[in-house]
Amino acid sequence: MKKTPLLNIALSRVIASLGHGDVLLIVDAGMPVPPGVELIDLALTRGVPDFIAALDVVLSEMQVESHVLAREMIEVQPPALQVIETLQIDGQLGRQSWVSHEELKVLSRTAKAIVRTGECQPYSNVALVAGVVF
Repeated sequence: MKKTPLLNIALSRVIASLGHGDVLLIVDAGMPVPPGVELIDLALTRGVPDFIAALDVVLSEMQVESHVLAREMIEVQPPALQVIETLQIDGQLGRQSWVSHEELKVLSRTAKAIVRTGECQPYSNVALVAGVVF
């Protein structure tokens, strides 16, 4: 059995397969998933799992070079934003970029996979760009 926190087989496989520059999105329950992009649906019910829990577990295994957020997040201020800001300060998320929510949806078409959570706070979405550990 694995010693790291991530137990989900599909998510573990996707993270292990990421190359430098590949994109993985962690999204709320309402974010659309484009055709052809792998969906790892963790959502069980409203709020379970929440965005923050999913992000924490992904970051336990993924090296992140940068991340992209929707500007609308600034206006709505979901709880995830404060956590992301703290992780940004701690250097766990690399460079930060802001785009419109529509642009984030366009970016999602290039994602290796999208991880859907049960989060129901609007705009609780982040695109993580894979880095390298060396």
